Amino acid sequence: MVLALIDLQRIFADPASGWAAPDFRRVVEPTRELIRLFSPDVVFTRFVAPQRPTGAWVGYYEEFPFALQPPDADDYQLVDEFKGAPTLDKTTFGAWGPELAAKADGRLVLAGVSTDCCVISTALSAVDAGVRVQVVEEACAGSTAENHAKAIDVMRLYAPMLEIVSVEQLR
Repeated sequence: MVLALIDLQRIFADPASGWAAPDFRRVVEPTRELIRLFSPDVVFTRFVAPQRPTGAWVGYYEEFPFALQPPDADDYQLVDEFKGAPTLDKTTFGAWGPELAAKADGRLVLAGVSTDCCVISTALSAVDAGVRVQVVEEACAGSTAENHAKAIDVMRLYAPMLEIVSVEQLR
């Protein structure tokens, strides 16, 4: 089992960013509690731009050219509260892959941003791989509050393989 903390990066926390999650600050304290509960089985992921987009990603970065920055750019760093933690970097929305699978051992707990993009992409890929997934609702934030709620509702449809939980339920 592993706690994967999805994309707790400056590019999603900064209100001036084109990718800002307006409720980002709300997830910091629940995330700290999750780290206390799951340490040392915690993985921070980072979404980073590819060096050169290909396929459908070309059009995506044409729409969001500000995001074509190298992985060491300030925008792609973890927010100060989690600065310095090792990260699993990916150029895709979903963080699920061999590295996370090796740590999950049949169960994956997810939190982070954005609920309606990288969190749901990771959750559904893990479910398809046969992993039991728990998404911690109050430790996630969406591109908007409405989109967060919609993504949570969609993920509830995947029960019993995917469960929406609270920090309290994980204690």
